[in-house]
Amino acid sequence: MRPSLLQYLKLILLLALGGVTTMHVPKQDVPLSLEALTLDGHFSFHDVSAAAQDFGNMSSFPPVAVLHPGSVADIATTIRHVFLMGEHSALTVAARGHGHSLYGQSQAAEGIVISMESLQSNRMRVNPGESPYVDASGGELWINVLHETLKYGLAPKSWTDYLHLTVGGTLSNAGVSGQTFRHGPQISNVNELEIVTGRGDVITCSPEQNSDLFHAALGGLGQFGIITRARIPLEPAPKMVRWIRVLYLDFASFTEDQEMLISAEKTFDYIEGFVIINRTGILNNWRSSFNPQDPMRASQFESDGKVLFCLEMTKNFNPDEADVMEQVSQPLALCH
Repeated sequence: MRPSLLQYLKLILLLALGGVTTMHVPKQDVPLSLEALTLDGHFSFHDVSAAAQDFGNMSSFPPVAVLHPGSVADIATTIRHVFLMGEHSALTVAARGHGHSLYGQSQAAEGIVISMESLQSNRMRVNPGESPYVDASGGELWINVLHETLKYGLAPKSWTDYLHLTVGGTLSNAGVSGQTFRHGPQISNVNELEIVTGRGDVITCSPEQNSDLFHAALGGLGQFGIITRARIPLEPAPKMVRWIRVLYLDFASFTEDQEMLISAEKTFDYIEGFVIINRTGILNNWRSSFNPQDPMRASQFESDGKVLFCLEMTKNFNPDEADVMEQVSQPLALCH
Protein backbone atom coordinates (compact mmCIF):
# COMPACT_ATOMS: atom_id res chain seq x y z
CA MET A 1 0.00 0.00 0.00
CA ARG A 2 1.37 3.43 -0.94
CA PRO A 3 1.85 5.93 1.92
CA SER A 4 -0.71 8.71 2.20
CA LEU A 5 0.02 12.43 2.40
CA LEU A 6 -0.62 12.28 6.16
CA GLN A 7 1.90 9.46 6.56
CA TYR A 8 4.56 11.49 4.74
CA LEU A 9 3.82 14.46 6.98
CA LYS A 10 4.38 12.24 10.03
CA LEU A 11 7.60 10.85 8.54
CA ILE A 12 8.99 14.34 7.86
CA LEU A 13 8.15 15.37 11.43
CA LEU A 14 9.94 12.31 12.83
CA LEU A 15 13.02 13.06 10.74
CA ALA A 16 13.05 16.63 12.00
CA LEU A 17 12.65 15.72 15.68
CA GLY A 18 14.14 12.27 15.99
CA GLY A 19 17.35 10.41 15.27
CA VAL A 20 16.38 9.00 11.87
CA THR A 21 18.94 10.17 9.26
CA THR A 22 17.51 8.86 5.98
CA MET A 23 14.16 7.85 4.54
CA HIS A 24 13.16 5.72 1.60
CA VAL A 25 10.72 7.29 -0.85
CA PRO A 26 9.73 5.17 -3.87
CA LYS A 27 10.18 7.00 -7.15
CA GLN A 28 6.46 7.07 -7.87
CA ASP A 29 5.81 8.70 -4.48
CA VAL A 30 8.29 11.58 -4.82
CA PRO A 31 5.59 14.12 -5.79
CA LEU A 32 3.51 13.12 -2.76
CA SER A 33 6.49 13.52 -0.42
CA LEU A 34 7.25 16.97 -1.87
CA GLU A 35 3.63 18.01 -1.54
CA ALA A 36 3.84 17.22 2.16
CA LEU A 37 6.53 19.86 2.75
CA THR A 38 5.49 23.07 4.51
CA LEU A 39 6.49 25.94 2.21
CA ASP A 40 5.90 29.65 1.65
CA GLY A 41 5.85 28.99 -2.11
CA HIS A 42 4.66 25.95 -4.00
CA PHE A 43 5.57 23.06 -6.30
CA SER A 44 4.33 22.61 -9.86
CA PHE A 45 4.01 18.99 -10.94
CA HIS A 46 2.27 19.36 -14.29
CA ASP A 47 3.36 22.65 -15.88
CA VAL A 48 7.07 21.77 -16.08
CA SER A 49 7.79 22.02 -19.82
CA ALA A 50 9.56 25.40 -19.58
CA ALA A 51 12.01 23.95 -17.05
CA ALA A 52 13.04 21.34 -19.63
CA GLN A 53 14.34 24.00 -22.05
CA ASP A 54 17.25 26.43 -22.03
CA PHE A 55 18.95 28.98 -24.29
CA GLY A 56 21.21 26.39 -25.91
CA ASN A 57 18.18 24.38 -27.08
CA MET A 58 20.38 21.27 -27.24
CA SER A 59 18.95 19.34 -24.29
CA SER A 60 15.48 18.72 -22.93
CA PHE A 61 15.10 16.86 -19.62
CA PRO A 62 11.68 17.27 -17.96
CA PRO A 63 11.79 17.39 -14.15
CA VAL A 64 9.32 15.69 -11.87
CA ALA A 65 8.58 19.03 -10.18
CA VAL A 66 9.39 22.74 -10.28
CA LEU A 67 9.75 24.61 -6.99
CA HIS A 68 8.57 28.23 -6.98
CA PRO A 69 10.10 29.30 -3.66
CA GLY A 70 8.50 32.00 -1.56
CA SER A 71 11.57 32.22 0.65
CA VAL A 72 15.12 30.95 1.04
CA ALA A 73 13.74 28.60 3.68
CA ASP A 74 11.73 26.86 0.94
CA ILE A 75 14.93 26.07 -0.95
CA ALA A 76 16.65 24.86 2.21
CA THR A 77 13.66 22.68 3.17
CA THR A 78 13.51 21.09 -0.28
CA ILE A 79 17.22 20.35 -0.50
CA ARG A 80 17.24 18.99 3.05
CA HIS A 81 14.35 16.71 2.10
CA VAL A 82 16.26 15.37 -0.92
CA PHE A 83 19.40 14.95 1.21
CA LEU A 84 17.46 12.87 3.74
CA MET A 85 16.41 10.50 0.97
CA GLY A 86 19.97 9.25 1.10
CA GLU A 87 22.60 8.31 -1.44
CA HIS A 88 20.41 5.63 -3.00
CA SER A 89 17.94 8.24 -4.25
CA ALA A 90 18.51 9.33 -7.85
CA LEU A 91 16.62 12.59 -7.33
CA THR A 92 18.66 15.62 -8.43
CA VAL A 93 18.15 19.35 -7.90
CA ALA A 94 19.04 22.20 -10.27
CA ALA A 95 18.68 25.94 -9.79
CA ARG A 96 17.28 27.78 -12.80
CA GLY A 97 17.62 31.52 -13.27
CA HIS A 98 16.51 33.02 -16.59
CA GLY A 99 17.26 29.80 -18.47
CA HIS A 100 20.35 30.92 -20.39
CA SER A 101 22.41 27.77 -19.84
CA LEU A 102 23.63 26.14 -23.04
CA TYR A 103 23.93 22.42 -22.29
CA GLY A 104 21.16 21.64 -19.83
CA GLN A 105 23.00 22.72 -16.67
CA SER A 106 19.81 24.24 -15.24
CA GLN A 107 17.73 21.14 -15.97
CA ALA A 108 17.13 18.14 -13.71
CA ALA A 109 16.01 14.97 -15.47
CA GLU A 110 13.16 13.52 -13.36
CA GLY A 111 14.42 15.72 -10.53
CA ILE A 112 13.55 19.12 -9.06
CA VAL A 113 14.15 22.45 -10.78
CA ILE A 114 14.14 25.50 -8.50
CA SER A 115 12.79 28.60 -10.23
CA MET A 116 15.10 31.22 -8.72
CA GLU A 117 13.26 34.16 -10.31
CA SER A 118 10.49 33.58 -7.76
CA LEU A 119 12.81 35.25 -5.21
CA GLN A 120 13.01 38.61 -7.04
CA SER A 121 12.45 42.17 -5.83
CA ASN A 122 11.63 42.00 -2.14
CA ARG A 123 15.20 41.12 -1.07
CA MET A 124 17.13 43.93 -2.81
CA ARG A 125 18.74 46.58 -0.61
CA VAL A 126 21.24 49.31 -1.57
CA ASN A 127 23.71 50.65 1.00
CA PRO A 128 25.02 53.96 -0.44
CA GLY A 129 27.56 54.55 2.35
CA GLU A 130 31.33 55.04 2.22
CA SER A 131 31.84 51.57 0.69
CA PRO A 132 28.57 51.21 -1.22
CA TYR A 133 27.06 47.84 -2.06
CA VAL A 134 23.81 46.19 -3.02
CA ASP A 135 22.35 43.04 -1.50
CA ALA A 136 20.44 41.21 -4.24
CA SER A 137 18.60 37.91 -4.41
CA GLY A 138 20.22 35.14 -6.42
CA GLY A 139 17.12 35.15 -8.61
CA GLU A 140 17.18 38.89 -9.33
CA LEU A 141 17.92 40.04 -12.88
CA TRP A 142 20.97 42.27 -13.34
CA ILE A 143 18.83 44.78 -15.24
CA ASN A 144 16.71 45.23 -12.09
CA VAL A 145 19.84 45.59 -9.98
CA LEU A 146 21.03 48.39 -12.29
CA HIS A 147 17.70 50.21 -12.17
CA GLU A 148 17.72 50.11 -8.37
CA THR A 149 21.35 51.21 -7.88
CA LEU A 150 21.01 54.05 -10.40
CA LYS A 151 18.48 55.65 -8.04
CA TYR A 152 21.53 56.34 -5.84
CA GLY A 153 23.86 57.28 -8.70
CA LEU A 154 25.69 53.95 -8.33
CA ALA A 155 26.33 50.86 -10.43
CA PRO A 156 28.20 47.54 -10.13
CA LYS A 157 31.74 47.55 -11.52
CA SER A 158 31.57 44.48 -13.74
CA TRP A 159 28.71 43.38 -15.97
CA THR A 160 27.69 40.88 -18.56
CA ASP A 161 26.80 42.45 -21.92
CA TYR A 162 23.24 41.04 -21.65
CA LEU A 163 21.55 42.11 -18.42
CA HIS A 164 18.45 39.90 -18.41
CA LEU A 165 20.37 37.21 -16.52
CA THR A 166 20.12 36.38 -12.83
CA VAL A 167 22.67 37.35 -10.20
CA GLY A 168 23.09 33.77 -9.00
CA GLY A 169 23.30 32.47 -12.55
CA THR A 170 26.23 34.60 -13.70
CA LEU A 171 28.04 34.28 -10.36
CA SER A 172 27.77 30.50 -10.63
CA ASN A 173 29.57 30.76 -13.98
CA ALA A 174 31.98 33.71 -14.26
CA GLY A 175 30.31 36.85 -15.55
CA VAL A 176 32.76 37.92 -18.26
CA SER A 177 32.27 41.01 -20.39
CA GLY A 178 33.84 44.26 -21.53
CA GLN A 179 34.88 45.53 -18.08
CA THR A 180 36.69 42.32 -17.19
CA PHE A 181 40.09 43.60 -18.36
CA ARG A 182 39.81 46.40 -15.79
CA HIS A 183 37.81 45.01 -12.85
CA GLY A 184 37.95 41.26 -13.40
CA PRO A 185 34.85 39.11 -14.03
CA GLN A 186 31.77 39.43 -11.88
CA ILE A 187 32.95 36.64 -9.58
CA SER A 188 35.92 38.87 -8.63
CA ASN A 189 33.53 41.62 -7.52
CA VAL A 190 31.55 40.04 -4.69
CA ASN A 191 31.77 40.90 -0.99
CA GLU A 192 29.51 38.23 0.48
CA LEU A 193 27.22 35.34 -0.44
CA GLU A 194 24.35 33.47 1.14
CA ILE A 195 24.45 29.81 0.13
CA VAL A 196 22.07 26.89 0.57
CA THR A 197 24.35 23.84 0.73
CA GLY A 198 23.67 20.29 -0.43
CA ARG A 199 22.56 19.41 3.11
CA GLY A 200 20.02 22.23 3.18
CA ASP A 201 22.02 24.49 5.48
CA VAL A 202 21.85 28.26 4.90
CA ILE A 203 25.35 29.70 5.28
CA THR A 204 26.70 33.24 4.93
CA CYS A 205 30.20 33.31 3.49
CA SER A 206 32.81 35.86 2.39
CA PRO A 207 36.59 36.06 1.88
CA GLU A 208 36.89 36.20 5.69
CA GLN A 209 34.02 33.92 6.78
CA ASN A 210 33.60 30.37 5.45
CA SER A 211 36.03 31.38 2.70
CA ASP A 212 36.38 27.88 1.19
CA LEU A 213 32.66 27.78 0.42
CA PHE A 214 32.72 31.38 -0.83
CA HIS A 215 35.45 30.75 -3.40
CA ALA A 216 34.07 27.34 -4.39
CA ALA A 217 30.55 28.66 -5.05
CA LEU A 218 31.75 31.53 -7.26
CA GLY A 219 32.10 29.96 -10.69
CA GLY A 220 31.18 26.58 -9.18
CA LEU A 221 28.19 25.90 -11.49
CA GLY A 222 25.99 25.25 -8.47
CA GLN A 223 27.93 22.16 -7.42
CA PHE A 224 28.79 23.57 -3.99
CA GLY A 225 25.45 25.16 -3.20
CA ILE A 226 22.79 27.50 -4.51
CA ILE A 227 23.48 31.25 -4.31
CA THR A 228 20.41 32.86 -2.74
CA ARG A 229 21.91 36.30 -2.02
CA ALA A 230 24.97 38.25 -3.15
CA ARG A 231 26.52 41.46 -1.84
CA ILE A 232 27.93 43.37 -4.81
CA PRO A 233 30.27 46.40 -4.42
CA LEU A 234 29.21 49.56 -6.25
CA GLU A 235 30.92 52.61 -7.74
CA PRO A 236 29.62 55.97 -9.02
CA ALA A 237 27.73 55.45 -12.27
CA PRO A 238 28.93 57.47 -15.29
CA LYS A 239 26.72 60.34 -16.37
CA MET A 240 27.22 59.66 -20.08
CA VAL A 241 28.86 57.03 -22.29
CA ARG A 242 30.34 57.24 -25.78
CA TRP A 243 29.66 53.96 -27.62
CA ILE A 244 31.85 52.89 -30.56
CA ARG A 245 31.95 49.82 -32.80
CA VAL A 246 34.91 49.07 -35.07
CA LEU A 247 34.60 46.45 -37.84
CA TYR A 248 37.46 44.30 -39.16
CA LEU A 249 37.85 41.98 -42.11
CA ASP A 250 41.19 40.64 -40.87
CA PHE A 251 41.24 38.48 -37.72
CA ALA A 252 44.89 39.18 -36.90
CA SER A 253 44.35 42.96 -36.92
CA PHE A 254 41.21 42.49 -34.82
CA THR A 255 42.99 40.52 -32.07
CA GLU A 256 46.11 42.71 -32.12
CA ASP A 257 44.05 45.85 -31.62
CA GLN A 258 42.01 44.28 -28.83
CA GLU A 259 45.14 43.16 -26.97
CA MET A 260 46.72 46.59 -27.46
CA LEU A 261 43.64 48.43 -26.18
CA ILE A 262 43.18 46.35 -23.03
CA SER A 263 46.89 46.82 -22.23
CA ALA A 264 47.09 50.58 -22.87
CA GLU A 265 47.21 53.02 -19.96
CA LYS A 266 44.81 55.50 -21.57
CA THR A 267 42.07 53.39 -23.05
CA PHE A 268 38.34 52.71 -23.00
CA ASP A 269 36.23 51.66 -20.02
CA TYR A 270 34.61 48.76 -21.86
CA ILE A 271 36.24 46.63 -24.57
CA GLU A 272 34.66 43.51 -26.01
CA GLY A 273 35.25 41.63 -29.23
CA PHE A 274 32.87 39.37 -31.10
CA VAL A 275 32.31 37.71 -34.46
CA ILE A 276 29.30 38.36 -36.68
CA ILE A 277 28.10 37.01 -40.01
CA ASN A 278 26.87 39.81 -42.23
CA ARG A 279 23.29 39.09 -43.21
CA THR A 280 21.04 41.29 -45.30
CA GLY A 281 20.36 44.48 -43.40
CA ILE A 282 22.41 43.70 -40.29
CA LEU A 283 24.70 46.70 -40.79
CA ASN A 284 22.16 49.05 -42.36
CA ASN A 285 21.47 50.90 -39.11
CA TRP A 286 25.11 51.21 -38.05
CA ARG A 287 26.45 54.72 -38.44
CA SER A 288 29.69 54.70 -40.44
CA SER A 289 32.87 56.75 -40.14
CA PHE A 290 33.60 56.25 -43.85
CA ASN A 291 33.50 59.36 -46.02
CA PRO A 292 30.35 59.33 -48.18
CA GLN A 293 32.61 60.28 -51.10
CA ASP A 294 34.55 57.02 -50.63
CA PRO A 295 31.87 54.30 -50.98
CA MET A 296 34.41 51.63 -51.98
CA ARG A 297 35.80 51.27 -48.44
CA ALA A 298 32.36 50.83 -46.91
CA SER A 299 31.36 48.34 -49.60
CA GLN A 300 34.02 45.89 -48.36
CA PHE A 301 31.74 45.07 -45.42
CA GLU A 302 28.49 44.72 -47.34
CA SER A 303 28.82 41.22 -48.84
CA ASP A 304 26.02 39.03 -47.53
CA GLY A 305 27.35 36.07 -45.53
CA LYS A 306 30.82 37.53 -44.97
CA VAL A 307 32.41 36.89 -41.56
CA LEU A 308 33.25 40.14 -39.79
CA PHE A 309 35.04 40.88 -36.52
CA CYS A 310 33.85 43.68 -34.27
CA LEU A 311 35.32 45.56 -31.33
CA GLU A 312 32.69 47.21 -29.15
CA MET A 313 34.01 49.93 -26.86
CA THR A 314 32.68 52.61 -24.53
CA LYS A 315 34.17 55.65 -22.84
CA ASN A 316 32.55 57.00 -19.68
CA PHE A 317 32.45 60.75 -19.19
CA ASN A 318 30.62 63.61 -17.52
CA PRO A 319 28.85 66.37 -19.49
CA ASP A 320 31.31 69.04 -18.29
CA GLU A 321 34.36 67.23 -19.71
CA ALA A 322 35.59 69.15 -22.75
CA ASP A 323 38.18 66.63 -23.95
CA VAL A 324 35.95 63.58 -24.37
CA MET A 325 36.63 63.31 -28.11
CA GLU A 326 40.36 63.42 -27.42
CA GLN A 327 39.93 60.62 -24.86
CA VAL A 328 38.23 58.57 -27.55
CA SER A 329 40.50 59.43 -30.48
CA GLN A 330 43.82 58.82 -28.69
CA PRO A 331 43.45 55.04 -28.26
CA LEU A 332 41.72 54.69 -31.63
CA ALA A 333 44.70 56.33 -33.33
CA LEU A 334 46.83 53.34 -32.27
CA CYS A 335 44.56 50.82 -34.02
CA HIS A 336 45.06 49.40 -37.50
